[in-house]
Amino acid sequence: MKEKIYQSMIELTNGRWSSSLIKGFAQSNLSKKIIPAYMKHFNIDPSEMPCHLHEFSTLHDFFVRPLKQNSRNIDPAVNGIISPVDATIETFGDITYDGIFHVKGKPYTLYDMLGSDKIGKEYEKGKFIILYLSPAEYHRIHSPIDGKVTRQYVLGKKSYPVNKWGLAYGKETISGNYRLLTELLMPNEKRCFHIKVGAMFVNSIELTNRELEWKKGEEVGYFSFGSTVVLLFEEDSIEFSREITPGKFIRMGERVANML
Repeated sequence: MKEKIYQSMIELTNGRWSSSLIKGFAQSNLSKKIIPAYMKHFNIDPSEMPCHLHEFSTLHDFFVRPLKQNSRNIDPAVNGIISPVDATIETFGDITYDGIFHVKGKPYTLYDMLGSDKIGKEYEKGKFIILYLSPAEYHRIHSPIDGKVTRQYVLGKKSYPVNKWGLAYGKETISGNYRLLTELLMPNEKRCFHIKVGAMFVNSIELTNRELEWKKGEEVGYFSFGSTVVLLFEEDSIEFSREITPGKFIRMGERVANML
């Protein structure tokens, strides 16, 4: 019952008009006035900002703010895979032999996530990790590895909440949302997917790096609101770091896994 009520409420409020209204406000000069209150509400650290608060012209500019130089340390290990974002680790684990992985007790399939049975089969018995960015977090997205781009495409049209309520009660929250998928060939000759998942209302993912080779830690894009990154890995390609646990907050540049 809770699931049906939640989904009905989201459908009623999550339309083109509401998205346009919120996006328009966030990009307006008027939105600048609420930045101090927004910052206080989410307890955002001003010491990491590259400029003074008054220099942000809109709330959107504040959302997508870069960091002050050297604010994040990139794990230097050659075989280390880093978190591409500042985020909470929602969950991680194994993908089954038939391409299923579970988030908040709900099953998802690789085929829905990747939009292809053929590509999905290539990641059966692999591993996955879900990284959730709240509206308070640094919204820039980085590369988790040194890698070569082998595929890049967009799926989905509409987005739903990707917070804990959305994952628990939403319908196909991760595999159905608007998402930008990038497949990378890793240094160990195995492949991974770097999937950027849109959030409700402000359905925007901007790619800032269109090169065919990504360097670990370099910026590749940004979200215009809180969202999620999903990393998928082929079978026998990685092992997760012992330091990561579900619910742990991790900063961009910290190690989440090791290449085998």
